[in-house]
Amino acid sequence: MVKIGFIVEGQTELILIQSTAFKNFLSHNNIELVNVINADGSGNLLPHNIEGYIQILEKSGAEKIFILTDLDRDICITKTKERISARPQDIVIIAVKTIEAWFLACTPVMQLLLDDMTFSFPEPEKEDVPFQTINDLLIHYTGRGIGRAAGKIKLVTRLLKLGLDLSLSASHANCPSVKYFMQKISEVARTATA
Repeated sequence: MVKIGFIVEGQTELILIQSTAFKNFLSHNNIELVNVINADGSGNLLPHNIEGYIQILEKSGAEKIFILTDLDRDICITKTKERISARPQDIVIIAVKTIEAWFLACTPVMQLLLDDMTFSFPEPEKEDVPFQTINDLLIHYTGRGIGRAAGKIKLVTRLLKLGLDLSLSASHANCPSVKYFMQKISEVARTATA
């Protein structure tokens, strides 16, 4: 079993990675999640901070380290990776534009959330602010939004209860960043069984 650790940008990613559903997915793939560190903002994902986070994860037994952040307003994934300056052996995953695009890509869960079994979102990664898009969709379909106070935390918690599954998000034709993330997890899983 490969032991992995995560450094994540914020609370939403922390909740998602620490969720029972994601841990079960990892376990099913012969991977153990040993620790998750919340950097508390993409501005804290800089080399001088990451070094300390990596030491903590390695002391926890992590053999492989993933760094998960949003693209946000950066020009491209390459620029974001350059800013982070991770070690070559670490895996940097950039959610385009934000992690909430991955939620839009999870069609069965979005259908449950909006109570519309015909709903699908064609281009999740083209949304500038996917959280706002989901909030607007909720208002349109149900008459109630998520709300600003703790909105992202409330959203991810609600979606996990509805069955949010990144494997389903990865099957979306137009959400390549989540597909890349799941491929990288699969590669780690294959090394565990090789």
